[in-house]
Amino acid sequence: MTAILGEIHAPLTRLITNALRERIVSGEIAVGERLVEGRLSEEMGVSRMPVREALRELAAEGIVTIEPRRGASVTVFSEEQKRELVEVRATLEALNAKLAAKRHDPQQIAALQKILDDGAKLADTDDPVLLARQNTEFHEALATVAANSVLQDMVRSLRDRTVMLFAPISRRRGRQTWEEHAGILRAVIAGDSELAALLAARHVYNAAEMPQE
Repeated sequence: MTAILGEIHAPLTRLITNALRERIVSGEIAVGERLVEGRLSEEMGVSRMPVREALRELAAEGIVTIEPRRGASVTVFSEEQKRELVEVRATLEALNAKLAAKRHDPQQIAALQKILDDGAKLADTDDPVLLARQNTEFHEALATVAANSVLQDMVRSLRDRTVMLFAPISRRRGRQTWEEHAGILRAVIAGDSELAALLAARHVYNAAEMPQE
């Protein structure tokens, strides 16, 4: 059920942006679907202005496209754009896992293990929003272990766009996704940075159902 955001006392544009982003990256709002300001403002219990600002922010992130006279819609990526996004995301996630294997400490590993265990329990859920949220939580925690803020920002800037590509596939790969996460974590715990990097890159290609070159 869509929250009535107009009843929540917080910066509306940020709330609306976050709510729409989550619905888009989870696949709840489909790729190519129009984002009509009037309908969204009515659903969320707000005026059109914060919805308009939220759509502009999401357009700046690349997950919404705004065209003259047509308005806003969820971005449709070409096959070439998909390949490029996956290649870059795979490269960055590989570096992320490699650094995590070199820099981890027991407390961070314990937190990551808990996220992994919680995610595995939800692996068979058909809730796309929950799947996307749990997956993001794992990768964010892995980035925390890697302890490179520049890399973390770069991956985060790509994550929403790539998750959009993965969302329809993620529903079919629920358990496999968390088995791959477990493999990455085992390599990180073992301090095997090369294996961790290899598994992390392969995980991204698998999530996109794209062969690794």
